Amino acid sequence: MQLKQDQTDQKLRGAYYTPEQLAKFIVDWSSREDGLGNSRILEPSCGDGVFLSALSANADEFNCVAVELDENEAAKASILVDNDSRFKVENADFYRYYEDNRTAQYDLILGNPPYIRYQYLSLEQREEQSDILINSGLRPNKLINSWVSFTVAAVQQLSNCGKIGFVIPAELLQVKYAEQLRGYLMDQLNNITIVTFRNLIFSDVEQEVVVLLGEKIVNSEEHKIKILEFDDIEDLENNFFEENIKNPFLEMENNNRKWTRYFLSANQNQLLSEILNSLTFRRFGEFAQVDVGITTGNNSFFCVDEDTANQFDLVDVSRPLLARAVNIPSVVFNHQDWELNVQNGAKTFLLDFNNQEPNEQQFEYIHLGETAGDNTGYKTRIRNRWYEIPGIWVPDAFFLRRNNIFPKFVLNQMNAVSTDTMHRVRFINIPNDISRKKMILSYYNSVAFAFTELEARSYGGGVLEILPRELEAVTIPDLINMDIDEQIVIETFDEVDRLMRNNVEVERILDLVDRVLEKELELDRIQLTSLRQIWRTLMNRRIGRGN
Repeated sequence: MQLKQDQTDQKLRGAYYTPEQLAKFIVDWSSREDGLGNSRILEPSCGDGVFLSALSANADEFNCVAVELDENEAAKASILVDNDSRFKVENADFYRYYEDNRTAQYDLILGNPPYIRYQYLSLEQREEQSDILINSGLRPNKLINSWVSFTVAAVQQLSNCGKIGFVIPAELLQVKYAEQLRGYLMDQLNNITIVTFRNLIFSDVEQEVVVLLGEKIVNSEEHKIKILEFDDIEDLENNFFEENIKNPFLEMENNNRKWTRYFLSANQNQLLSEILNSLTFRRFGEFAQVDVGITTGNNSFFCVDEDTANQFDLVDVSRPLLARAVNIPSVVFNHQDWELNVQNGAKTFLLDFNNQEPNEQQFEYIHLGETAGDNTGYKTRIRNRWYEIPGIWVPDAFFLRRNNIFPKFVLNQMNAVSTDTMHRVRFINIPNDISRKKMILSYYNSVAFAFTELEARSYGGGVLEILPRELEAVTIPDLINMDIDEQIVIETFDEVDRLMRNNVEVERILDLVDRVLEKELELDRIQLTSLRQIWRTLMNRRIGRGN
């Protein structure tokens, strides 16, 4: 847990200042068509005034209110525009300013709202943030960062023909806590342009950002979106207006799905919609319940290798363990695979002292842990007996939580358990071996891989991270209820197993299973090719950003 007292002043204020070139671009975008003449402008978190500087270079007459919480930064901003009567800088908390000026309307709102985590907000700020969200029909929770409520409040104050240009985290596109905000923006704005960057544009922080360019259009019932991607700010400055003309807006679907799908073409999105509405495809969660793996509280103590297990007589109080991605050889994990991990010196035993009274040797190991402080962590110290891990159960399958090119979905034929590097999958109404193999094949194909990229999120370094509810939302072909010849299922599964154990490229595996889909589900080859390309596009973009 990151404690408030351990954080820098910059983090507590969420102050990561916008590069001058980017601020200038947003001002140029906002004034390109009609200029800024007589515009009412708001900068809700002006910092030291980078957006004010960009605005001041514009010759039009306008009225700009700039709000800044930090007294020193507000003073800098005031000095910057001291001789320009178009600006008024207020040293205030924007939440309070918004409350006092709730009915104010602005033609342009621009800036870079603070990225303050909920736990770093004051009690008063939390209450003010919750009020903003509730009054906008949204549900507050402890995951919501301050930039979300800033954006909601700003959109509320846009005039009927207003524009908003905000620099905000790329989490907008894909994380769960921004889901309500995506819906709110789709409902409130008529045109949304999202600008993304292939390279990080903040020199001092590993924060991936996007630029939200939103427009309200008087008397329009249309709601459209486009996503444009550039290498960096220089590429944006040089090519935005040309790319903006070349790339049409897409119709927005007002649902809870992530916006990563808008990186795709209109035809690709149409295909995805057709699959979602087809009875031939189902959600992963209709066939399986997904839970996080076992949270031990201290893997270094509870996960041991064979030598340690034998030295302290721990074998009889342990479970066979699948602990790391490198220990997964294929789409099935069996006794032979576990034995190979044991021989390779992997930590293949998970200690399970539940309903067990440790013997003398086992107590010696427990005392060693106490000497090392293994019992003082948050998870361990709140237990009745710190060395008893709650919630141990054997899943039907494992699903790797963080992945590189593609996720691994593995049948558990060893009665093994896993730590939280993997999710535990418990099948629903999948009673026999053939059905379980069908379930695995339902995942290793172009359909499921494409929808996994859409439902999961890009973690640091280009890693694909998928959480249990996200996995349950992945759309897969319904092979379970298809009357497929058992021999075809067995032969296909065995060949997938062989190919994976031989470390072949995953596309050969997809080719193999896609042929089954083409025959059994009568999927069009053109559709499968398009789905494969969707997966490649999103996967390559994610990995490229990590590189």
